[in-house]
Amino acid sequence: VQLQASGGGLVQAGGSLRLSCAASGSIFSINDMGWYRQAPGNKRELVTTITSGGSTNYADSVKGRFTISRDNAKNTVYLQMNSLKPEDTAVYYCNARIRPVRISADMNYWGEGTLVTVSS
Repeated sequence: VQLQASGGGLVQAGGSLRLSCAASGSIFSINDMGWYRQAPGNKRELVTTITSGGSTNYADSVKGRFTISRDNAKNTVYLQMNSLKPEDTAVYYCNARIRPVRISADMNYWGEGTLVTVSS
């Protein structure tokens, strides 16, 4: 099982980006999916999560600007980021709790990370 994220890049303040993260491999089910970020010199922090049923949770710093969604048929989670600010600059990591085939418990998986740079 692996997670592959894409969609990062350089954008001016006020702009938008959309990140995608697709899970692949021998997957039985996917539970919570989410996005975390880590800015230089900072700890990795939660940005947003979404349950398999579509319930969402957001960090206060991104509420009203970021939207998480998922396509369960494609095993993919998305992060639409609007009104970006320079302080949103970070490496963004997708995360998912996945039950692989023939495994009786959920396991925690991370994508490699995609860099988002917001210029002022």
